[in-house]
Amino acid sequence: MKIDYHMHFEYGSYNLAWVQGFFDSAKRCGISEIGISEHTHGFTDFKELYYEDVICDDSFIGNFQKKWLQSNKFKCPLAIYIKFMNELKKKGYPVKTGIEVCNFQNQEKVKNILAKHPFDYVIGSIHFLHGWAYDSSQIKAEWNKHDLKEIYEWYTQEVEKLCAAGLYDVLGHPFNIRLFKFLPAFDATPYLIRVAEALKKANMIIDINTGTRYRYPIQEISPYPDFMKIAAQYKLPIITSSDAHKPEDCGAYIDDAIQYAKSFGYKTRIRFKNRQREEVPID
Repeated sequence: MKIDYHMHFEYGSYNLAWVQGFFDSAKRCGISEIGISEHTHGFTDFKELYYEDVICDDSFIGNFQKKWLQSNKFKCPLAIYIKFMNELKKKGYPVKTGIEVCNFQNQEKVKNILAKHPFDYVIGSIHFLHGWAYDSSQIKAEWNKHDLKEIYEWYTQEVEKLCAAGLYDVLGHPFNIRLFKFLPAFDATPYLIRVAEALKKANMIIDINTGTRYRYPIQEISPYPDFMKIAAQYKLPIITSSDAHKPEDCGAYIDDAIQYAKSFGYKTRIRFKNRQREEVPID
């Protein structure tokens, strides 16, 4: 069965007129079930955490990130989203309730917020490195100020901390630090192994995510092949996802993601319900 478990309603409102397009696109792609994993920056519950972690000074990245946090973020309480998702389920929509949580430093505070609400699954994603939103094209120039080995070390450390928190089911778009084509000339294998070991210890799943295929210059599915080989060796389970932010992108390149997973020997993927896992055929 086809499942797309990483996408976002956030560019519109929590109403049927907006979200119906996601379900229509899923049906056209032959997708049986979708999962919505709203970004935490949409919810007032997480506002304090962002201002604790994100650089908001008068530097190049600080000025951009201050404006980013003030631009249509923290639109509503998390409870509003949960209520809407429950209404969709009651109406019979084939949907699961997820959330994509940034790599905040105060994981105890994250735990307290998440504990108040029911989820089918929780994605943890590395969106910030030492307070810098490295995936923002508007501040891409910051990449030139850092040694790439330093970036890989920072990324790996953040994954290790995320895994150690014990709060997450899935690592979102692993190693998307390749998104702007800053590619290592060194052997990155030690970092890939550390991430795989942390995920294995935490019993977490990897997100085979096509968003980097159609939304970023790298134009490849995340995680890239070198990590996929190691993930398969460690027998890390998978989900497949489009990372759609618009209805027409729901299911984008999912067939490619399925074939990509199969090329590394995967025959099943995970389906979630109430944080419980079920292995299902990958197609």
